[in-house]
Amino acid sequence: MPVSDIRPIKTELRQKYRSLRQAMPQEIKDQRDEAIAVQVRQLWQYQRNEVLLVYVSTAIEVDTHRIIRQALADGKRVAVPRCVPDTRNMEFYYIHSMEELEPGAFGVLEPHPDEAHLYHESDGGLCIVPAFSYDWQGFRLGYGKGYYDRFLSRFEGNMVGICYSDCVQRTLPHGRYDRPVELLVTEKYLRRTVRR
Repeated sequence: MPVSDIRPIKTELRQKYRSLRQAMPQEIKDQRDEAIAVQVRQLWQYQRNEVLLVYVSTAIEVDTHRIIRQALADGKRVAVPRCVPDTRNMEFYYIHSMEELEPGAFGVLEPHPDEAHLYHESDGGLCIVPAFSYDWQGFRLGYGKGYYDRFLSRFEGNMVGICYSDCVQRTLPHGRYDRPVELLVTEKYLRRTVRR
């Protein structure tokens, strides 16, 4: 029987994967983060795209600080998100170093819009997409605010999800307009997701 309201299910799943990540020993997390970063750098999507759109990770997320620094060292144009005040939208801005970031919405490090150049959708690129969990088809369990859902609905570049392998499950509840990523990267494997 179809579930009419998937919000309680998503809330429960977010709590499950938040607890799992919080319980992960730092040494294990560091090893997994490094393995994922190495896998990302080896992707053709990474190597062929001049532009990398990537979130700035918090303590419980797959670490992207090393991915950002490596991409800058590789000569990529790196853009990171900023939540637009009083909306549920976000914009990406190009940065040249992690030192340009400052705490913004939800305590996440963000670029300062007066000091950075705005990313335009025509720039394309590779977007590294965050999530609490992914399923085998590439659908994600996000953080519940809808920022990435809105952005990805218009994005026409490559989309890759990064996630710990024990936060991947066979299926996740998703909406009609949710877009799956084309590739899932974990510390153990790459999974090309179902083409839609």
